[in-house]
Amino acid sequence: MELEVIKNLIKKYTAGHGDFLQKATTADQYYRNKTDIIRQLPKKRDEVEEGQNPLRNADNRIPFNFHGLLVNQKASYMFAAPPLFDLGDKAANKKLTAFLGDKYAKTCKDLCVEASNASVAWLHLWRDKATQQYKYAIVPSGQVIPVWSNNLEKELKGVLRCYHDITDDGKDLDVYEYWNDTACQAYAIEAGSTVDTGLMPYNSFTLIDTSGNSNLVNEFKHEIGEVPFFPFFNNNIDTGDLENIKPLIDVYCKVFSGFVNDLEDIQEVIFVLTNYGGADLKQFLQELKDYKAIQVEGEGGEDKSGVSTLTIELPVEARKELLTTTRKCIFEQGQGIDPDPQNFGNSSGVALGFLYSLLELKSGLMETEFKLGFGQFIRCVCRLLDIKIKDNTIVQTWTRTSVKNDAEIASICSQSKGVISDETIVAHHPYVEDAEKEMEILNKQKEEEAEAQREISDMFPKQEEDLKEGEGDE
Repeated sequence: MELEVIKNLIKKYTAGHGDFLQKATTADQYYRNKTDIIRQLPKKRDEVEEGQNPLRNADNRIPFNFHGLLVNQKASYMFAAPPLFDLGDKAANKKLTAFLGDKYAKTCKDLCVEASNASVAWLHLWRDKATQQYKYAIVPSGQVIPVWSNNLEKELKGVLRCYHDITDDGKDLDVYEYWNDTACQAYAIEAGSTVDTGLMPYNSFTLIDTSGNSNLVNEFKHEIGEVPFFPFFNNNIDTGDLENIKPLIDVYCKVFSGFVNDLEDIQEVIFVLTNYGGADLKQFLQELKDYKAIQVEGEGGEDKSGVSTLTIELPVEARKELLTTTRKCIFEQGQGIDPDPQNFGNSSGVALGFLYSLLELKSGLMETEFKLGFGQFIRCVCRLLDIKIKDNTIVQTWTRTSVKNDAEIASICSQSKGVISDETIVAHHPYVEDAEKEMEILNKQKEEEAEAQREISDMFPKQEEDLKEGEGDE
């Protein structure tokens, strides 16, 4: 791609990326419990601005990590048991599982967190130069600017990846990588320069020629066969989980912190002095400490000279009600479960299912989008590793992890004996983690019991014959 073309592409697609980056950064800060209340400038205690109450000195900033709780709740509910893929052949499944490796479960959880914060997560696939093996990892969403087609299918034509780098001589660079279905090109500008004047090819890729010599170039062929970035959207409208609850979280933090400030401020006794006869407040405090008395200058008559104290009335009930209502709204708008113990108790399966209804609704929207992302990613991996997919169909199995009434489920499984297959019963039993392995153990156990019964029959054959004859006589 020519330099002028890449300049125009960068200017076109980075223009609107700032708003996305700001929202994603804010959501990540809230996920880490760095809400707006702790990022506000602190009050200046020695300077009283116009309109402020000089009696207010406390400045507590107490954040509440409701967003992090709701996101982690969804991630644990959906990906504590990560999705399983069935390609229609056991050998193919084992080969795919070996490629996904031990980090697959963590990658799923991180994809969920990233998509919940930034509205979309990106999974990158590449071939390692040292091992010549294919690898995958999550790219921060703030670094990825997708280039979509204009057709109804909205195909990914390319990806512009933007990130910061530092050269060996200490120069700060803004790097732009453009990926399409065949190659990747890298360009960079020094900090403070503009794209029009400072953009230059960035030689960051090592190329080995036929003679074995290595050179640094700004372009290489990745041989993936498609754009090696796979999107995982949070929902059908491409929004993050913070947008609906951010105002409510800010209100909760503000009201709670204000309540703490009020309690701290009223702990100090405020004296109201009328016609005090001393020189200054320092003398007043010293006399009160030494003599337990102070001098005042009365004028007789209806004079009200003396010392009184000022108390502050706090609207406790109103604030408690506001905090309770706000907390309820946060979990309703955030479509999660309030972990208040009184919501659970000894609840039945139906009651527990009702508690998870909003979380299941939100998770269902994410699952629909993630199935598309995983489907595209798995098909690409199978094509590169020559793994056959039977009938070109990938069966995805998703498992939810939630609080359940194990005794009730076990009872239902026991009562279902003879109504449904043993495999279905075993798969849904609360004590079974691997249904296939459990069925193998169960079948082996049945064979051992049958063998033991045959051995007993062989030991006492005559008794059994006599018993049968006796039954015939009756």
